[in-house]
Amino acid sequence: MKNALTPSQGTAAVSEPWRAALRTFDADLRRRGAAERTRRAYGTDAAELAGWATANGLSPAQIDYPALRRWAARLSQKGSAPRTMARKIASIRSLFRTLLEHGEIEANPADLLPAPRRPHDLPRVLKPQDVAAILDRIPVATPLEQRDRALFELAYACGLRAEEIVDLDVSAVDFDAEQLRVEGKGSKTRFVPAGEPALKAIAAYLERARPALQSADDEPALFLSKNGRRLSTSDVRRRLRVWARHAAAQTGVHPHALRHSFATHLLEGGADLRAIQELLGHASISTTQVYTRVESARLRAAYARSHPRA
Repeated sequence: MKNALTPSQGTAAVSEPWRAALRTFDADLRRRGAAERTRRAYGTDAAELAGWATANGLSPAQIDYPALRRWAARLSQKGSAPRTMARKIASIRSLFRTLLEHGEIEANPADLLPAPRRPHDLPRVLKPQDVAAILDRIPVATPLEQRDRALFELAYACGLRAEEIVDLDVSAVDFDAEQLRVEGKGSKTRFVPAGEPALKAIAAYLERARPALQSADDEPALFLSKNGRRLSTSDVRRRLRVWARHAAAQTGVHPHALRHSFATHLLEGGADLRAIQELLGHASISTTQVYTRVESARLRAAYARSHPRA
């Protein structure tokens, strides 16, 4: 597999000490079980810093806090958005934390580097009837349509990330226990209940559609492309956009909107926040608490519409 941390995304050439640092960082991310997309993003950010540092004659051991301030100021001058800046700074903190753990530097110069305040955007949530409009209008006349119906039924039923959807193998579905085994971030396994509509759609797909798409007997992926290969996350996003348009739903619907809707609808139905945390595979309850803000915002809007003295 291509090294995600080589400066191949249009960055300047880097010195050999930086190349060694990037290789160490990549190996550490792999060891920690970082998702491929995370590795690519962190790799691009680290390689960008490496190119800048090389151009300024700085090795990894020579980078200090003032140098990182100059680097961050350059990013700001180039118009990087606060969210992008925050991610890049998180990437660089992780890079130097790895180098510190390997004894290649004496202190992490990024520890005190302030990250810009990111806007607290609430996640986009679809109404239950909007989700139903999308799912119920996916026809099942062809193998690809049956696949899509099963895929998005399962995505909403289990609150899956796009990466988790494409990583599913056939063996992940337990019809007897009515649950799904999901390999989440950091290679953490969780078991999520699956509802009857999703399980029925999966059973129909496995019986009729998947054999028609399968090109190799040893392909373990649950969801297959028209060429019989494991789907990519971009495939999932593209197909959801197609069916959202077909249902005349709101534009910009993406798999994470189904995941957010899954969590919010559970909360509205009375589910405990800790249970939702486990179902989503969040490492911290603070990540899950964003859905309480979604619910509070919904209640405030209802109050403003309905109360005579609002």
